[in-house]
Amino acid sequence: MRSIRAAAVGAVTLSLALAATACGGGTSTGGSDDSPKTLTYWASNQGASVAVDKKVLQPELDKFEKQTGIKVKLEVVPWSDLLNRILTATTSGQGPDVLNIGNTWSASLQATGALLPWDQQNFAKIGGRDRFVEAALGSTGVQGKDPAAVPLYSMAYALYYNKKIFADAGISKPPATWDELIADGKKIKARGKSVLGAEGANLSENIHHVFVFAKQHGADFFTADGKPDFTSPKVVEAVKSYVDLMAKDKVIPPGDAEYAQNQSVSDFAKGKQAMLLWQSAAANLKSQGMSEDAYGIAPVPVRSGTPGQGSQVNSMVAGINIAVFKNTHNLDGARKFVKFMTSDAEQKILNTAYSTVPPVASAQQDPAFGAPDTAVLKNTLATSAAALPQVPSESQFETTVGTAVKELFADAAAGRAVTTDSVKAKLEKAQQQMPAA
Repeated sequence: MRSIRAAAVGAVTLSLALAATACGGGTSTGGSDDSPKTLTYWASNQGASVAVDKKVLQPELDKFEKQTGIKVKLEVVPWSDLLNRILTATTSGQGPDVLNIGNTWSASLQATGALLPWDQQNFAKIGGRDRFVEAALGSTGVQGKDPAAVPLYSMAYALYYNKKIFADAGISKPPATWDELIADGKKIKARGKSVLGAEGANLSENIHHVFVFAKQHGADFFTADGKPDFTSPKVVEAVKSYVDLMAKDKVIPPGDAEYAQNQSVSDFAKGKQAMLLWQSAAANLKSQGMSEDAYGIAPVPVRSGTPGQGSQVNSMVAGINIAVFKNTHNLDGARKFVKFMTSDAEQKILNTAYSTVPPVASAQQDPAFGAPDTAVLKNTLATSAAALPQVPSESQFETTVGTAVKELFADAAAGRAVTTDSVKAKLEKAQQQMPAA
Protein backbone atom coordinates (compact mmCIF):
# COMPACT_ATOMS: atom_id res chain seq x y z
CA MET A 1 0.00 0.00 0.00
CA ARG A 2 0.97 3.57 -0.36
CA SER A 3 2.59 5.46 2.51
CA ILE A 4 0.96 8.75 1.52
CA ARG A 5 -2.49 7.56 2.44
CA ALA A 6 -4.30 8.32 5.65
CA ALA A 7 -6.21 5.77 7.70
CA ALA A 8 -7.93 4.42 4.64
CA VAL A 9 -8.61 0.91 5.71
CA GLY A 10 -11.43 1.76 8.06
CA ALA A 11 -13.37 1.22 4.86
CA VAL A 12 -12.52 -2.46 4.77
CA THR A 13 -15.06 -3.24 7.48
CA LEU A 14 -17.59 -3.41 4.65
CA SER A 15 -15.53 -5.73 2.53
CA LEU A 16 -16.71 -9.07 3.90
CA ALA A 17 -20.37 -8.39 3.24
CA LEU A 18 -19.71 -6.86 -0.15
CA ALA A 19 -17.35 -9.61 -1.23
CA ALA A 20 -19.87 -12.23 -0.24
CA THR A 21 -22.47 -10.70 -2.56
CA ALA A 22 -20.09 -9.86 -5.36
CA CYS A 23 -19.24 -13.31 -6.66
CA GLY A 24 -19.28 -13.04 -10.42
CA GLY A 25 -18.29 -9.39 -10.17
CA GLY A 26 -20.60 -7.19 -12.17
CA THR A 27 -22.99 -7.57 -15.03
CA SER A 28 -21.05 -9.77 -17.40
CA THR A 29 -18.58 -12.61 -17.29
CA GLY A 30 -16.14 -11.01 -19.70
CA GLY A 31 -15.25 -7.67 -21.20
CA SER A 32 -16.29 -6.36 -24.59
CA ASP A 33 -15.06 -3.74 -27.03
CA ASP A 34 -18.33 -1.81 -27.32
CA SER A 35 -16.65 1.55 -26.48
CA PRO A 36 -13.26 1.33 -28.19
CA LYS A 37 -12.49 5.08 -28.05
CA THR A 38 -12.78 5.75 -24.30
CA LEU A 39 -11.56 4.42 -20.96
CA THR A 40 -12.27 5.42 -17.38
CA TYR A 41 -9.36 5.18 -14.93
CA TRP A 42 -9.43 5.40 -11.15
CA ALA A 43 -5.94 6.31 -9.97
CA SER A 44 -4.92 6.11 -6.32
CA ASN A 45 -3.68 9.25 -4.57
CA GLN A 46 0.09 8.75 -4.74
CA GLY A 47 1.36 12.31 -4.48
CA ALA A 48 1.09 14.99 -1.83
CA SER A 49 -2.40 15.85 -3.10
CA VAL A 50 -4.97 14.90 -5.72
CA ALA A 51 -3.91 17.99 -7.68
CA VAL A 52 -0.31 16.77 -7.75
CA ASP A 53 -1.43 13.41 -9.12
CA LYS A 54 -3.44 15.04 -11.88
CA LYS A 55 -0.40 17.11 -12.81
CA VAL A 56 1.73 13.95 -12.98
CA LEU A 57 -0.76 11.72 -14.78
CA GLN A 58 -2.63 13.90 -17.27
CA PRO A 59 0.33 14.48 -19.61
CA GLU A 60 0.87 10.72 -19.75
CA LEU A 61 -2.80 10.06 -20.50
CA ASP A 62 -2.66 12.67 -23.25
CA LYS A 63 0.37 10.86 -24.63
CA PHE A 64 -1.57 7.56 -24.60
CA GLU A 65 -4.49 9.20 -26.45
CA LYS A 66 -2.14 10.56 -29.10
CA GLN A 67 -0.61 7.10 -29.60
CA THR A 68 -3.84 5.07 -29.64
CA GLY A 69 -6.77 7.43 -30.22
CA ILE A 70 -8.26 6.28 -26.90
CA LYS A 71 -9.28 9.05 -24.50
CA VAL A 72 -8.81 8.26 -20.79
CA LYS A 73 -11.12 9.91 -18.28
CA LEU A 74 -9.08 10.25 -15.07
CA GLU A 75 -10.34 10.31 -11.51
CA VAL A 76 -7.83 10.36 -8.65
CA VAL A 77 -9.55 8.68 -5.70
CA PRO A 78 -8.35 9.43 -2.15
CA TRP A 79 -7.29 6.40 -0.13
CA SER A 80 -10.05 7.09 2.39
CA ASP A 81 -12.62 6.35 -0.34
CA LEU A 82 -10.88 3.95 -2.70
CA LEU A 83 -11.72 0.53 -1.28
CA ASN A 84 -15.36 1.41 -0.61
CA ARG A 85 -15.67 2.75 -4.15
CA ILE A 86 -14.15 -0.41 -5.60
CA LEU A 87 -16.32 -2.73 -3.53
CA THR A 88 -19.46 -0.82 -4.42
CA ALA A 89 -18.49 -1.11 -8.08
CA THR A 90 -18.03 -4.88 -7.79
CA THR A 91 -21.64 -5.25 -6.67
CA SER A 92 -23.22 -2.69 -9.00
CA GLY A 93 -21.18 -3.48 -12.08
CA GLN A 94 -20.73 0.29 -12.54
CA GLY A 95 -16.99 0.50 -12.14
CA PRO A 96 -14.18 2.03 -14.17
CA ASP A 97 -12.42 0.19 -16.96
CA VAL A 98 -9.01 0.38 -15.26
CA LEU A 99 -8.15 1.10 -11.65
CA ASN A 100 -5.33 1.16 -9.12
CA ILE A 101 -5.54 -1.04 -6.03
CA GLY A 102 -3.33 -1.36 -2.98
CA ASN A 103 -1.43 -4.59 -3.51
CA THR A 104 -2.45 -5.93 -0.09
CA TRP A 105 -6.07 -5.95 -1.29
CA SER A 106 -5.33 -8.19 -4.28
CA ALA A 107 -6.55 -11.48 -2.84
CA SER A 108 -9.65 -9.94 -1.24
CA LEU A 109 -10.68 -8.22 -4.47
CA GLN A 110 -9.79 -11.32 -6.45
CA ALA A 111 -12.36 -13.21 -4.39
CA THR A 112 -15.15 -10.93 -5.64
CA GLY A 113 -14.65 -12.20 -9.18
CA ALA A 114 -14.91 -8.65 -10.53
CA LEU A 115 -11.36 -8.21 -11.80
CA LEU A 116 -9.89 -9.51 -15.03
CA PRO A 117 -7.57 -12.48 -14.34
CA TRP A 118 -4.10 -11.97 -15.78
CA ASP A 119 -3.65 -15.35 -17.41
CA GLN A 120 -0.92 -16.18 -19.90
CA GLN A 121 -2.92 -14.73 -22.79
CA ASN A 122 -3.55 -11.40 -21.05
CA PHE A 123 0.06 -11.12 -19.88
CA ALA A 124 1.17 -11.72 -23.47
CA LYS A 125 -0.80 -8.63 -24.49
CA ILE A 126 1.42 -6.47 -22.24
CA GLY A 127 4.78 -8.05 -22.98
CA GLY A 128 4.76 -11.13 -20.75
CA ARG A 129 4.75 -11.99 -17.07
CA ASP A 130 8.52 -12.35 -16.92
CA ARG A 131 8.98 -8.57 -17.33
CA PHE A 132 7.93 -8.12 -13.72
CA VAL A 133 10.02 -8.60 -10.59
CA GLU A 134 8.97 -11.78 -8.82
CA ALA A 135 8.61 -10.10 -5.42
CA ALA A 136 6.04 -7.69 -6.85
CA LEU A 137 4.10 -10.53 -8.48
CA GLY A 138 3.84 -12.13 -5.03
CA SER A 139 1.28 -9.47 -4.04
CA THR A 140 -1.11 -9.85 -6.95
CA GLY A 141 -3.48 -12.50 -5.61
CA VAL A 142 -3.74 -15.98 -4.17
CA GLN A 143 -0.80 -18.24 -4.97
CA GLY A 144 -1.65 -20.74 -7.68
CA LYS A 145 -4.29 -18.52 -9.29
CA ASP A 146 -3.91 -16.10 -12.17
CA PRO A 147 -3.07 -12.65 -10.74
CA ALA A 148 -5.95 -10.24 -10.21
CA ALA A 149 -3.78 -7.25 -11.10
CA VAL A 150 -0.41 -6.19 -12.48
CA PRO A 151 2.29 -4.42 -10.43
CA LEU A 152 2.55 -0.68 -11.18
CA TYR A 153 4.59 0.96 -8.40
CA SER A 154 6.75 -0.92 -5.90
CA MET A 155 7.69 0.31 -2.44
CA ALA A 156 9.46 -0.95 0.64
CA TYR A 157 9.89 0.29 4.16
CA ALA A 158 13.16 1.89 5.19
CA LEU A 159 14.54 3.69 8.22
CA TYR A 160 14.90 7.42 7.58
CA TYR A 161 17.12 9.25 10.05
CA ASN A 162 17.91 12.93 10.66
CA LYS A 163 21.66 13.40 10.20
CA LYS A 164 21.93 16.49 12.39
CA ILE A 165 20.01 14.97 15.30
CA PHE A 166 22.22 11.90 15.09
CA ALA A 167 25.39 13.97 15.00
CA ASP A 168 24.28 16.15 17.92
CA ALA A 169 23.59 13.00 19.95
CA GLY A 170 26.99 11.52 19.11
CA ILE A 171 25.54 8.70 17.00
CA SER A 172 27.76 7.82 14.05
CA LYS A 173 25.57 5.37 12.13
CA PRO A 174 21.94 4.27 11.92
CA PRO A 175 20.83 1.38 14.13
CA ALA A 176 20.86 -2.06 12.54
CA THR A 177 18.96 -3.83 15.35
CA TRP A 178 16.06 -2.89 17.60
CA ASP A 179 18.33 -2.98 20.65
CA GLU A 180 20.62 -0.45 18.96
CA LEU A 181 17.62 1.74 18.11
CA ILE A 182 16.45 1.71 21.72
CA ALA A 183 19.96 2.54 22.96
CA ASP A 184 20.25 5.38 20.45
CA GLY A 185 16.88 6.59 21.64
CA LYS A 186 18.22 7.34 25.09
CA LYS A 187 20.92 9.58 23.61
CA ILE A 188 18.42 11.34 21.37
CA LYS A 189 15.94 11.99 24.18
CA ALA A 190 18.76 13.44 26.26
CA ARG A 191 19.05 16.09 23.53
CA GLY A 192 15.34 16.89 23.81
CA LYS A 193 14.20 15.26 20.57
CA SER A 194 11.56 12.67 19.80
CA VAL A 195 13.06 9.35 18.74
CA LEU A 196 10.81 7.41 16.35
CA GLY A 197 7.57 8.33 14.62
CA ALA A 198 4.58 6.04 14.22
CA GLU A 199 0.97 6.22 13.06
CA GLY A 200 -0.66 4.42 15.97
CA ALA A 201 -4.24 5.05 14.81
CA ASN A 202 -3.61 4.08 11.18
CA LEU A 203 -4.79 0.49 10.80
CA SER A 204 -2.76 -0.31 7.71
CA GLU A 205 0.48 1.08 9.13
CA ASN A 206 -0.11 -1.04 12.24
CA ILE A 207 -0.58 -4.14 10.13
CA HIS A 208 2.54 -3.52 8.06
CA HIS A 209 4.73 -3.22 11.14
CA VAL A 210 3.30 -6.08 13.21
CA PHE A 211 3.53 -8.29 10.14
CA VAL A 212 7.28 -7.59 9.98
CA PHE A 213 7.69 -8.07 13.73
CA ALA A 214 5.84 -11.39 13.46
CA LYS A 215 8.18 -12.55 10.70
CA GLN A 216 11.17 -11.55 12.82
CA HIS A 217 9.74 -13.64 15.67
CA GLY A 218 9.25 -16.63 13.38
CA ALA A 219 5.47 -16.27 13.36
CA ASP A 220 2.63 -15.88 10.87
CA PHE A 221 -0.87 -14.49 11.34
CA PHE A 222 -2.39 -17.25 9.20
CA THR A 223 -1.88 -21.00 9.03
CA ALA A 224 -0.67 -22.66 5.87
CA ASP A 225 -4.27 -23.31 4.82
CA GLY A 226 -5.28 -19.66 5.31
CA LYS A 227 -6.95 -19.77 8.72
CA PRO A 228 -6.40 -16.91 11.21
CA ASP A 229 -3.87 -17.70 13.93
CA PHE A 230 -3.64 -14.43 15.82
CA THR A 231 -3.14 -15.76 19.34
CA SER A 232 -0.14 -18.04 19.01
CA PRO A 233 2.56 -17.19 21.58
CA LYS A 234 5.00 -15.89 18.96
CA VAL A 235 2.39 -13.64 17.34
CA VAL A 236 1.45 -12.24 20.74
CA GLU A 237 5.12 -11.67 21.54
CA ALA A 238 5.67 -9.93 18.20
CA VAL A 239 2.73 -7.55 18.59
CA LYS A 240 3.77 -6.74 22.14
CA SER A 241 7.32 -6.01 20.98
CA TYR A 242 6.07 -3.45 18.50
CA VAL A 243 3.71 -1.72 20.95
CA ASP A 244 6.46 -1.84 23.59
CA LEU A 245 8.43 0.67 21.52
CA MET A 246 5.97 3.11 23.09
CA ALA A 247 4.80 1.28 26.21
CA LYS A 248 8.12 0.03 27.57
CA ASP A 249 11.07 1.35 25.57
CA LYS A 250 9.67 4.90 25.26
CA VAL A 251 11.10 5.54 21.79
CA ILE A 252 7.72 6.23 20.16
CA PRO A 253 6.11 9.29 21.83
CA PRO A 254 2.65 8.78 23.40
CA GLY A 255 1.09 11.42 21.15
CA ASP A 256 1.73 9.23 18.11
CA ALA A 257 -0.99 6.87 19.36
CA GLU A 258 -3.45 9.31 17.78
CA TYR A 259 -1.61 9.78 14.49
CA ALA A 260 -3.36 8.51 11.38
CA GLN A 261 -2.87 11.21 8.75
CA ASN A 262 0.91 11.03 8.12
CA GLN A 263 1.65 13.37 11.04
CA SER A 264 4.77 11.36 11.84
CA VAL A 265 6.11 12.15 8.36
CA SER A 266 5.49 15.84 8.96
CA ASP A 267 7.21 15.66 12.35
CA PHE A 268 10.25 14.09 10.73
CA ALA A 269 10.29 16.60 7.86
CA LYS A 270 10.19 19.46 10.38
CA GLY A 271 13.12 18.08 12.38
CA LYS A 272 11.01 17.19 15.42
CA GLN A 273 12.01 13.54 15.50
CA ALA A 274 15.12 11.57 14.72
CA MET A 275 13.77 8.54 12.87
CA LEU A 276 10.88 7.40 10.72
CA LEU A 277 9.84 3.99 9.39
CA TRP A 278 8.11 4.63 6.08
CA GLN A 279 7.52 3.46 2.56
CA SER A 280 9.47 5.28 -0.15
CA ALA A 281 9.24 8.64 1.63
CA ALA A 282 11.52 10.85 -0.49
CA ALA A 283 8.80 12.57 -2.54
CA ASN A 284 6.68 13.13 0.56
CA LEU A 285 9.57 14.64 2.50
CA LYS A 286 10.57 16.84 -0.42
CA SER A 287 7.01 18.15 -0.75
CA GLN A 288 7.24 19.25 2.88
CA GLY A 289 10.47 21.14 2.37
CA MET A 290 13.01 18.66 3.73
CA SER A 291 16.30 18.62 1.84
CA GLU A 292 17.61 15.26 0.67
CA ASP A 293 20.91 16.14 2.34
CA ALA A 294 19.22 16.41 5.75
CA TYR A 295 18.43 12.73 6.14
CA GLY A 296 19.87 9.32 5.52
CA ILE A 297 18.17 6.06 4.66
CA ALA A 298 18.98 2.59 5.97
CA PRO A 299 17.32 -0.83 6.14
CA VAL A 300 14.67 -1.33 8.80
CA PRO A 301 16.27 -2.93 11.88
CA VAL A 302 16.08 -6.64 12.61
CA ARG A 303 16.43 -8.41 15.95
CA SER A 304 20.03 -9.41 15.22
CA GLY A 305 22.29 -9.95 12.25
CA THR A 306 21.41 -8.57 8.84
CA PRO A 307 18.15 -8.40 6.85
CA GLY A 308 17.14 -11.35 4.73
CA GLN A 309 14.34 -13.86 4.41
CA GLY A 310 12.59 -15.85 7.15
CA SER A 311 13.10 -14.28 10.57
CA GLN A 312 15.24 -11.50 9.00
CA VAL A 313 12.41 -9.98 6.95
CA ASN A 314 12.32 -6.20 7.48
CA SER A 315 9.54 -4.98 5.17
CA MET A 316 6.30 -6.03 3.63
CA VAL A 317 6.21 -5.94 -0.18
CA ALA A 318 4.49 -2.59 -0.57
CA GLY A 319 3.08 -1.17 -3.73
CA ILE A 320 0.25 -0.36 -6.09
CA ASN A 321 -1.21 -2.70 -8.69
CA ILE A 322 -3.20 -1.80 -11.79
CA ALA A 323 -6.30 -3.86 -12.52
CA VAL A 324 -9.03 -4.12 -15.14
CA PHE A 325 -12.71 -4.60 -14.36
CA LYS A 326 -13.82 -7.80 -16.03
CA ASN A 327 -16.98 -6.21 -17.45
CA THR A 328 -15.13 -3.33 -19.17
CA HIS A 329 -16.61 -2.13 -22.47
CA ASN A 330 -13.14 -1.60 -23.89
CA LEU A 331 -11.17 -4.72 -23.06
CA ASP A 332 -8.64 -4.27 -25.84
CA GLY A 333 -8.10 -0.62 -24.90
CA ALA A 334 -7.79 -1.48 -21.21
CA ARG A 335 -5.03 -3.97 -21.92
CA LYS A 336 -3.30 -1.42 -24.16
CA PHE A 337 -3.45 1.08 -21.32
CA VAL A 338 -1.94 -1.37 -18.83
CA LYS A 339 0.80 -2.12 -21.37
CA PHE A 340 1.43 1.63 -21.73
CA MET A 341 1.54 2.26 -17.97
CA THR A 342 3.95 -0.63 -17.43
CA SER A 343 6.21 0.19 -20.39
CA ASP A 344 9.81 1.00 -19.53
CA ALA A 345 9.38 4.64 -20.55
CA GLU A 346 6.28 5.23 -18.41
CA GLN A 347 7.67 3.26 -15.50
CA LYS A 348 10.63 5.62 -15.41
CA ILE A 349 8.44 8.73 -15.56
CA LEU A 350 5.85 7.63 -13.00
CA ASN A 351 8.11 5.96 -10.47
CA THR A 352 10.50 8.91 -10.58
CA ALA A 353 7.60 11.26 -9.88
CA TYR A 354 6.47 9.23 -6.89
CA SER A 355 9.92 8.18 -5.58
CA THR A 356 8.83 4.56 -5.96
CA VAL A 357 10.62 1.61 -7.53
CA PRO A 358 9.57 0.15 -10.90
CA PRO A 359 8.28 -3.43 -10.58
CA VAL A 360 9.38 -3.94 -14.20
CA ALA A 361 12.86 -5.44 -14.05
CA SER A 362 14.31 -3.67 -17.10
CA ALA A 363 13.00 -0.27 -15.96
CA GLN A 364 14.49 -0.82 -12.53
CA GLN A 365 17.95 -0.84 -14.11
CA ASP A 366 17.59 2.71 -15.41
CA PRO A 367 20.16 5.16 -13.91
CA ALA A 368 17.23 7.20 -12.57
CA PHE A 369 16.83 4.51 -9.90
CA GLY A 370 20.49 4.19 -9.01
CA ALA A 371 20.64 6.75 -6.19
CA PRO A 372 21.72 5.43 -2.76
CA ASP A 373 18.27 5.85 -1.19
CA THR A 374 16.59 3.98 -4.04
CA ALA A 375 19.26 1.30 -3.82
CA VAL A 376 18.21 0.56 -0.23
CA LEU A 377 14.59 0.14 -1.31
CA LYS A 378 15.48 -2.03 -4.32
CA ASN A 379 17.70 -4.25 -2.20
CA THR A 380 15.03 -4.61 0.45
CA LEU A 381 12.43 -5.65 -2.13
CA ALA A 382 14.85 -8.11 -3.71
CA THR A 383 16.27 -9.71 -0.57
CA SER A 384 14.36 -9.06 2.66
CA ALA A 385 10.72 -8.18 1.97
CA ALA A 386 7.76 -10.54 2.18
CA ALA A 387 4.23 -10.28 0.82
CA LEU A 388 1.38 -9.83 3.26
CA PRO A 389 -0.88 -12.91 3.47
CA GLN A 390 -2.53 -13.44 0.10
CA VAL A 391 -5.79 -14.73 1.53
CA PRO A 392 -9.36 -13.60 0.71
CA SER A 393 -9.84 -12.31 4.26
CA GLU A 394 -6.76 -10.07 4.15
CA SER A 395 -8.81 -6.87 4.24
CA GLN A 396 -10.63 -8.04 7.38
CA PHE A 397 -7.24 -8.89 8.88
CA GLU A 398 -6.13 -5.30 8.30
CA THR A 399 -9.24 -4.02 10.05
CA THR A 400 -9.42 -6.34 13.04
CA VAL A 401 -5.74 -6.68 13.95
CA GLY A 402 -5.00 -3.09 12.93
CA THR A 403 -7.70 -1.97 15.36
CA ALA A 404 -6.32 -4.20 18.12
CA VAL A 405 -2.90 -2.57 17.75
CA LYS A 406 -4.51 0.87 17.69
CA GLU A 407 -6.23 0.08 21.01
CA LEU A 408 -2.98 -1.20 22.50
CA PHE A 409 -1.20 2.02 21.53
CA ALA A 410 -4.05 3.96 23.16
CA ASP A 411 -3.49 1.94 26.35
CA ALA A 412 0.23 2.67 26.25
CA ALA A 413 -0.35 6.39 25.69
CA ALA A 414 -2.76 6.52 28.62
CA GLY A 415 -0.31 4.78 30.93
CA ARG A 416 -2.28 1.54 31.10
CA ALA A 417 -0.17 -1.60 31.26
CA VAL A 418 0.43 -3.48 28.03
CA THR A 419 0.93 -7.08 29.12
CA THR A 420 1.11 -10.42 27.35
CA ASP A 421 -2.40 -11.13 28.60
CA SER A 422 -3.83 -7.82 27.39
CA VAL A 423 -2.23 -8.25 23.98
CA LYS A 424 -3.58 -11.78 23.69
CA ALA A 425 -7.06 -10.62 24.69
CA LYS A 426 -7.10 -7.95 21.97
CA LEU A 427 -5.88 -10.42 19.36
CA GLU A 428 -8.40 -13.03 20.47
CA LYS A 429 -11.18 -10.49 19.98
CA ALA A 430 -9.77 -9.67 16.54
CA GLN A 431 -9.72 -13.32 15.54
CA GLN A 432 -13.35 -13.77 16.62
CA GLN A 433 -14.34 -10.99 14.23
CA MET A 434 -12.80 -12.74 11.24
CA PRO A 435 -15.05 -14.56 8.75
CA ALA A 436 -15.52 -18.27 9.18
CA ALA A 437 -13.30 -20.40 6.95
